Amino acid sequence: MGNQRAQASGGPRTKLLSIHRPHTTPTKHLQMTTNTRRLAAEALEQWHAGHHYAESLIDHAARKHKLSREDRNLLNALVIGSIRNQRLLDHWIAQLRDGDIDLQVRCHLRVGLLQLYILGLPDHAAVNETVDSARKGIRGLINAVLRRAIREREPLLDSVEALPAPVRLSHPDWLVNRWTSQWGAEMTASLLDWNQKSSLTSFRSNPLKPEAQETLDASELAVSMPDHPGFYITKKGLPPRDWIEEGLIYIQDPATTHSVKLLAPSAGETVLDACAAPGGKATQIAAAMRNTGKLLCTDSNEKRLPRLQRNLERLGIEISSTAAFDWTQAPPSEWHQRFDAILLDVPCSNTGVMRKRIDARWRMTPENITQVAEIQSKILSNAAQCLKPGGRIVYSTCSIEHEENQEQISRFLAAYPNFELKQQQAIHPATHQTDGAYAALLVKAP
Repeated sequence: MGNQRAQASGGPRTKLLSIHRPHTTPTKHLQMTTNTRRLAAEALEQWHAGHHYAESLIDHAARKHKLSREDRNLLNALVIGSIRNQRLLDHWIAQLRDGDIDLQVRCHLRVGLLQLYILGLPDHAAVNETVDSARKGIRGLINAVLRRAIREREPLLDSVEALPAPVRLSHPDWLVNRWTSQWGAEMTASLLDWNQKSSLTSFRSNPLKPEAQETLDASELAVSMPDHPGFYITKKGLPPRDWIEEGLIYIQDPATTHSVKLLAPSAGETVLDACAAPGGKATQIAAAMRNTGKLLCTDSNEKRLPRLQRNLERLGIEISSTAAFDWTQAPPSEWHQRFDAILLDVPCSNTGVMRKRIDARWRMTPENITQVAEIQSKILSNAAQCLKPGGRIVYSTCSIEHEENQEQISRFLAAYPNFELKQQQAIHPATHQTDGAYAALLVKAP
């Protein structure tokens, strides 16, 4: 995604934009239409109902209304930007409007203020088009607030740096307090800032298809990531669709490699990927096994299996089979002591990937972390029964919470003294500049 912005008269200053970077494209490509602004406000209303993820709402609206690439990019910028900067936008709304406002008005105002103060779009476009996108009964109020926002832009932007970090960088208070207790103020501040920036779409080459590397080497689009061998970004936008469809690449973050490297699967082994969908780590495992041996890929949700199977086939995986299984339940007897190696990429709080999973910070609660830790414990205990003597398990999450990671492993080792912790890795976004992740290598006694 590009970081260029329209140069609006009286537009937002660079210092603010360096903190808040919603997903967007160069503004010369943002063709502002009333329809797209209306769709953005409607998507935000639906998102607040809590039944849909932001990306799903954007995708549904874009398909239903057959949006052009430019308008889809705009819709993405408005919806993701409004959710990512929600607390700051609501702070500005409170400064500009006395009294309560309903959700519909608030969603339109978030879209308008995002354009005026963060995207830096021209004032007349941001105000006029946002007002016209609303129903007639609320247009007057929206117009009044946005025009006041233009008049009071300077003092409101000047005061941003003095706001409390959870407001300025739009995170729930409880989460910031939790991270500060766990990581300290400096690392927490870096993490909040990281979560507010647009993420790059990275991808890896598929070593099972020799033509993959040849294609990437010959292309001017692919830019290698120096700190992450085999991973790439593009100079602009997403990688070509045919690279994905032909299985030459898989879109993935470099942080996903740590757990597979710890597992170190080898040719001829029998391996289980217990929480496999959509297949990113499973395809890495099969490549490490050189497509020789047996790989069982399970997932608790049977509806996710078709996508998993398509991804395995697309990347040329020949040693895999799939099955639906909920690992919070006791495994079938035929799986007991069957596997040489098991990867448990368990459900988690997603606190390491909040930069990408924009919904997570607002929908999670402290109770959720405790609940998911209990689920993780059940999965780990049940999967342990399926490991051969001398075999190994890698437990992994995309969380940065001690409760889900180091403390989880300590509890397991206390209950299962026949296992030994050989190695663990904790990847923190603020330190490693990738998604957050945790992986622990556990070896069962012979």
